[in-house]
Amino acid sequence: MENRNVFSVSQINEYIKSLLDSSQFLSRVYVKGEISNFKNHYQSGHYYFTLKDGSSLIKAVMFQSYASRLPFMPEENMSVIVCGRISVFPRDGVYQIYAENMEPLGKGSLYAAFEQMKQKLAEKGFFDGENKKEIPRFPHKIGIITSPTGAAVEDMKNIISRRYPPAEIEIYPALVQGPGAAEDLCKGILHFENDETCDVIIIGRGGGSIEDLWAFNDENLANVIFYCKTPVISAVGHETDFTICDFVSDLRAPTPSAAAELAVPDKAELKSLLKSFSSRINSGVNSVFSSKKAVLDNLREKKCFSSPGYLLDRYSELLASYDRRISISFEHKNESAKASLAAVSARLAALNPMNVLSRGYSAVFDKAGKVVSSVNDVKEKDKISIVVSDGKINAIVSE
Repeated sequence: MENRNVFSVSQINEYIKSLLDSSQFLSRVYVKGEISNFKNHYQSGHYYFTLKDGSSLIKAVMFQSYASRLPFMPEENMSVIVCGRISVFPRDGVYQIYAENMEPLGKGSLYAAFEQMKQKLAEKGFFDGENKKEIPRFPHKIGIITSPTGAAVEDMKNIISRRYPPAEIEIYPALVQGPGAAEDLCKGILHFENDETCDVIIIGRGGGSIEDLWAFNDENLANVIFYCKTPVISAVGHETDFTICDFVSDLRAPTPSAAAELAVPDKAELKSLLKSFSSRINSGVNSVFSSKKAVLDNLREKKCFSSPGYLLDRYSELLASYDRRISISFEHKNESAKASLAAVSARLAALNPMNVLSRGYSAVFDKAGKVVSSVNDVKEKDKISIVVSDGKINAIVSE
């Protein structure tokens, strides 16, 4: 033991690290596997995960400087190809791959980012039908956001001018691919939104690869379109190309030319429609005239119009009938009122005290005019009045 060299753990780990770092093969390798134990360290921005296959695993780390460049977010159980170098972390003595790039296995990283963005916005309701605004039937002004030099803008201008000449067209020149394109497209939407004179906005470009169309998959652009109060028609790429802009817009057109056709009516169709309306109106008016004429002809044949005296005689007879009915009714009412009055008079006569006096009775009143109903109501020498049927007797109480 005295003749042997003894090394520390750190020395051994550093030596192994130097061996791995000096390997040209391990300095840049591509490793495919399935992500597990994925952790996104939000404070540092580093990704920590494990790559595994059916029988083995290797630890992996992707530092923030590389992770920030990924167009998609790695997920648990995602099959990927990782490009990086193999080395050892001396503190733990564990070798791992230091990832510099990553893409989903079987599809590109941009496609994975597209699918993730699509799912995220769909869950937020950005694609729901109830949030779509109706495209106006007869727009006065149309805003177009596209490249001012491409063939797409000329096609849209020609189609709109040919189909619906009254429509005013305003072009917002914007980058449609490359750095700054997404920001340019957002500014175009906000320009027409703040202007408040456009009835509909068309945003688009010709077809291309997913890289060429990537600006139309921007999340900020999706937000601006979703909250825009003016209806937006997406016209990105050819019929087989789809972008986030297509899904979030109020209407998706397969091509810029198709977008122009969907934005305005066709003057030829309008003329045909107006002609049809005119024919229907004339037919309706003629039908009404014919119907009213038939009514007038029918009235003209009535006796009241052919013989004016006939109508006067009819009304004279009617008035005479009403007069007889009123006279009879008045007589009945009068007789009934007389009978009621006689009955009331009889009842009042029965209650009249003067009628009682006519049968030999009298009524005695004191000097105050109050009825004397008891001997206790008067005293000697009081003046009293005795009322009989034909007059009054003044007297003095003597006893």
